[in-house]
Amino acid sequence: METIKVKIINRSHHALPAYATEGSAGMDIRAYVKHPIVLQPLERVLVPTGLYIELPIGYECQIRPRSGLALKHGITIANSPGTVDSDYRGEIGIIVINLSKEPYVIKDGERICQMVIAPYQRVEWDQVDVLDDTDRGDGGFGHSGTL
Repeated sequence: METIKVKIINRSHHALPAYATEGSAGMDIRAYVKHPIVLQPLERVLVPTGLYIELPIGYECQIRPRSGLALKHGITIANSPGTVDSDYRGEIGIIVINLSKEPYVIKDGERICQMVIAPYQRVEWDQVDVLDDTDRGDGGFGHSGTL
């Protein structure tokens, strides 16, 4: 598997993000908070991580929810997936939202999301007057009739 080097500053007291298994695509990111955050139902908050990264051009950092938090507690990422661009140098903050009916407490060091580093392509538009035909055509949501 190919790897890339990414510069990182860790101002938290937590370990650097790491892959949990050989097949993991994402690395768990931990909250870096001085005091626990009580997140009320339908409330969202920006959770600091203490992490700053310098990605190579052509790569992005995607911030994704953790499935266990979403299933068990209704905690997810409001702008999922969040994107950290290669030219951003500020602290990575995670926009967390509570979709449950119960308050949820975010503690220092809690794993709150996953980070995936991925390459991306830029687009060069080719403005035309007509697009090629397909079987689907302009059929929108639910067009196929299957769930």
